[in-house]
Amino acid sequence: MYHHSASAVQPTTGSSAGVLDHRGAGGEAIHFQRCTWCGTAMYHRLLCPVCQGSDLRTERSEGTGTVRHSTVVHRNTPSARNVSLIEMAEGFVVRGRVMGPPIGIHSGDRVRLSTAQDPVRGEPVFQLVDEPYRAWR
Repeated sequence: MYHHSASAVQPTTGSSAGVLDHRGAGGEAIHFQRCTWCGTAMYHRLLCPVCQGSDLRTERSEGTGTVRHSTVVHRNTPSARNVSLIEMAEGFVVRGRVMGPPIGIHSGDRVRLSTAQDPVRGEPVFQLVDEPYRAWR
């Protein structure tokens, strides 16, 4: 069993409190963990998925990323919504929602963190950075 010493300062990792931070001049931010041993970035974990280390420090994300996967969900909602996996610029992946028509969100789209938060699920909400020019491809 793991016991940490009382004199060591432990970051708030593994809890949902503080993951979305509403303070600061830059608006909302996503906080993620980075392993101090191997440098792996991860979102909302207790142990590093690479080296299983528990010494994680909390960092603030810039809020930009790329859609890796998006799907349209029709369940438990009056209208369709999308659920997307976003790979953030720092290297971790987070599940969230991208604003816009659900059918218009595709893998490879660049997104940034919005000032909104999903009121029901508490997941981050993103918006497209560039309007896609799908007809030109």
